[in-house]
Amino acid sequence: MRRYLRIVVLCLGCGFCSLLYAFSQLAVSLEEGAGGGGGKPQAATASWLAGGGRGAARWAGSADPGARPGWSDRYGLKIQPIERMHLAVVACGERLEETITMLKSAIIFSIKPLQFHIFAEDQLHDNFKGILNSWLLLQTFNYTLYPITFPSENAAEWKKLFKPCASQRLFLPLILKEVDSLLYVDTDILFLRPIDDIWSLLKKFNSTQIAAMAPEHEEPRIGWYNRFARHPYYGKTGVNSGVMLMNMTRMRRKYFKNDMTAARLRWGDMLMPLLKKYKLNITWGDQDLLNIIFFHNPESLFVFPCQWNYRPDHCIYGSNCQEAEEEGIFILHGNRGVYHDDKQPAFRAVYEALRNCSFEDDSVRSLLKPLELELQNTVHTYCGKIYKIFIKQLMKSVRDRYERPPKER
Repeated sequence: MRRYLRIVVLCLGCGFCSLLYAFSQLAVSLEEGAGGGGGKPQAATASWLAGGGRGAARWAGSADPGARPGWSDRYGLKIQPIERMHLAVVACGERLEETITMLKSAIIFSIKPLQFHIFAEDQLHDNFKGILNSWLLLQTFNYTLYPITFPSENAAEWKKLFKPCASQRLFLPLILKEVDSLLYVDTDILFLRPIDDIWSLLKKFNSTQIAAMAPEHEEPRIGWYNRFARHPYYGKTGVNSGVMLMNMTRMRRKYFKNDMTAARLRWGDMLMPLLKKYKLNITWGDQDLLNIIFFHNPESLFVFPCQWNYRPDHCIYGSNCQEAEEEGIFILHGNRGVYHDDKQPAFRAVYEALRNCSFEDDSVRSLLKPLELELQNTVHTYCGKIYKIFIKQLMKSVRDRYERPPKER
């Protein structure tokens, strides 16, 4: 009798364990379903509330589960989320190739994992997904695609300000509410050294600084703002917003001084009144609005040197970025469409070299010599005369990232 009783107890115990295992598997599957990411499409919604708006992601691409905040394995062990550098870009019209080349340059040289936030017109989403999904095996980045999202009552006005969709950057702190810090760049940016280096500038912010940009000009005699602007601007020559590092937590919390009311306003409450007051006086759209904001709040801006946002204006009339002459260009900004015409062949040569480069180590290592030869053919231009500054940091980045033994990287 005892033998049968033991058999019955053993069977009941096995059955109970099986039920526990089944419930644990069900819990894991439900958690995965709620987690999002992993390349699964999500519903696109956009609602604008008082003080800000939120546009949900159309697509989230992920190479690993570490990107999911709070992810736990099936045994209940907490996996520490991976610290990522957040990079945002806005792409409209014919900007797909530029954007992809910029993202490639970010991946090639960066050390820490990256999180891309890509705001793009709907017709570009499939192209982005096709290219970026083919890169996910690199396991060095995740990405999220977003629709272009503006406050509904003024969407048309914001979208047409300066270049198509460019003013989207003004709303990033309101849309990406869960992101603490962010590097925004224009599509015509190329990274010639790791993003880690500009990301580290966040640690240099003092307690009042919320964002970082480079001056619009180094030489006041050729400056635009100090000669032509019909609105307030930051400093002596204004700032350029093509590369903008932001502590968005501070931006969302701050109350800003302004010239529209005696009361200080939060970021989301300030933008539309600012546009209404100055829309007839601004030329460069959202960049002008940023200059006005930091004119009234100069203590909130960290200014980094011109080598972090090197543009044709720094060399087409003669070299005027001393930091780049000494250390080379860190981030190349090909505004004025110089990647796509023959006016500034030095800029175009760097763009084409990175556009045609693949992620294989040999391809990255082998881009330098042909690029240097191509740059030597540009010495008939002012920028070409100082071509070595275009490859000085690039050579260092390739050496540090691809030629040192893995333990030394």
